[in-house]
Amino acid sequence: MSPRPRETSDEEILAATGRAMQNYSPTQLTLAHVAKEAGVVPATLIQRFGTKRNLLLAACRTAPAGVRRQFDAARAKYKSPLKTLLELYVACSSFASTPESMANGLAYLQNDLTDPEFHAITLAQFTALRAETRKLLDQAVAGRELVKCDTAELARLIQQVRGGSMLDWAVFREGSLASWLRRDLEALLRPYRRSGKTLRHK
Repeated sequence: MSPRPRETSDEEILAATGRAMQNYSPTQLTLAHVAKEAGVVPATLIQRFGTKRNLLLAACRTAPAGVRRQFDAARAKYKSPLKTLLELYVACSSFASTPESMANGLAYLQNDLTDPEFHAITLAQFTALRAETRKLLDQAVAGRELVKCDTAELARLIQQVRGGSMLDWAVFREGSLASWLRRDLEALLRPYRRSGKTLRHK
């Protein structure tokens, strides 16, 4: 593939950075890896972002704003707030669909927790995710899909179950991450459902 440094947008490069991060840990990842994924030469990345750290920061900064867009897109696709929530959480975990990519994700998380600049971005992302999750839960209560409950607390628990479920799956490696996560989220939500039934996945 011929490099297209003049035709490839920053947005495309940042998306390519995210894909490369699934395949390489922070210590393994190089600008050459990202350049190959984006279809540009490494010099283009240096010209636009300067260093690998700056590139990773730029890629991470897209995450908080992207949360609301993901929720809006899911709402448009599914009528049920509860189904929207479940399908969205399963889909957004696809970045760690293999134990290897999960390990890479944890390596980047370690950096997010120890580097103040990365931590600020991650905190904003998690805060946005919890807020949007609570909105869907409030809609599910209003639509009588869920019984009246503390939606702020349930949103917090959903985030925790998601993280724990993903790590658990990476250890046991039974079936797919999607099915493992779906099962755990269904188990958490079941006592809150008015019908007590499991959502059918098609």
